[in-house]
Amino acid sequence: RVSGGRAYPDRPFVGVGVVVFRGADVLLVRRAGPPRPDSWSIPGGAQEIGETVRQAALRELGEETGIEARIAGLIDVVDGIDRDGDGRVRHHYTLVDFAAVWTAGAARPASDVAGLRWVPPAALDDVPLWRETRRIIRAGRALLDG
Repeated sequence: RVSGGRAYPDRPFVGVGVVVFRGADVLLVRRAGPPRPDSWSIPGGAQEIGETVRQAALRELGEETGIEARIAGLIDVVDGIDRDGDGRVRHHYTLVDFAAVWTAGAARPASDVAGLRWVPPAALDDVPLWRETRRIIRAGRALLDG
C-alpha cells in the first residue's frame, strides 16, 4: 500500500470528467499516468477539498487542456473500480461526468496529458476507449441534442 496515494485506497476518490463538444467533435485526452496510462479518455481528474464537482470539472478541463467550456448538464455518475490479480481494490473512483460546450481557447496538452485531439463522430469508433467512456460520450451528445 502506498501511504497517502491513490493506489490501494481506504476509500473511494471523487473524480470528475468533462465531455466537451466543439460542434459535433468531442475532445479526447491521452492519459500520461495512472490509473490508465496511455489510454484515451475525456478530460478530468480529482475533486479538491472545498470545490464543487462543477468547479472541479472546469478547473481540471482548464489545467489539462487550456480550454474553457460551459457545462450543459450532468451525464451520469460512474464507478471506476480496478482490482489486482488477487481481487484487492487497486483504484476506486466515483466519477461524476458532465457534458459541456467549448467556449474559448486552443487545446494544448498539460504535463499529465500525453496528447489530445478533437475527434469527429465518424472517427470515434477508431479510438480505443473504455466501454463506459464510450457510453458517457454518447449520453453527453444525447443530452446536448435534447
